[in-house]
Amino acid sequence: MKITIPTALTLFRIALLPVMVIVFYLPFRGANVTAALVFVAAALTDWLDGWIARRYDMGSAFGAFLDPVADKLMVAVTLFLLVQNNPTPLMAVTSAVIVGREISISALREWMAEIGQRATVRVATVGKVKTAMQIVAIVVLLYQHDLEGLRLFHVGETLLVVAAVLTIWSGLQYVFAAWPILREQK
Repeated sequence: MKITIPTALTLFRIALLPVMVIVFYLPFRGANVTAALVFVAAALTDWLDGWIARRYDMGSAFGAFLDPVADKLMVAVTLFLLVQNNPTPLMAVTSAVIVGREISISALREWMAEIGQRATVRVATVGKVKTAMQIVAIVVLLYQHDLEGLRLFHVGETLLVVAAVLTIWSGLQYVFAAWPILREQK
């Protein structure tokens, strides 16, 4: 199997996961900012690998499989770190909603692919908005500094709640799109 540039970027994003976890726990001033920057770098590689794959027709079946896995790993692991660092009911519930939806919809998409109906559950616009909101919320929560009296952590919590609502909305869109086919399966 040939590793394309987009796939290499996706693998790099996965390799950034342990880097971010280590940086998150390192006891140095600015570790939170560095962890946020690592997460931003991962998010940028997500955008870049997709752009390169589309622009230069470098898509592959392996890349199409690996890209969403890398995205979900980065979001899930980071949310676990944030909940561990800020164990509030709000953080736990919103993170559980996001991770639970990601696992459930991944399973749904896999099932739909298994029965030859992958196109039924394509990524919709609300899913892309949900992903962007998750990224912004996580970066703000990782950053953890206030700006000119603005409590950024509270802003991050609010953005994470919005991301959770969008997560539910996009998840329901997938289920509604797949429902007629799922009802026919016996």
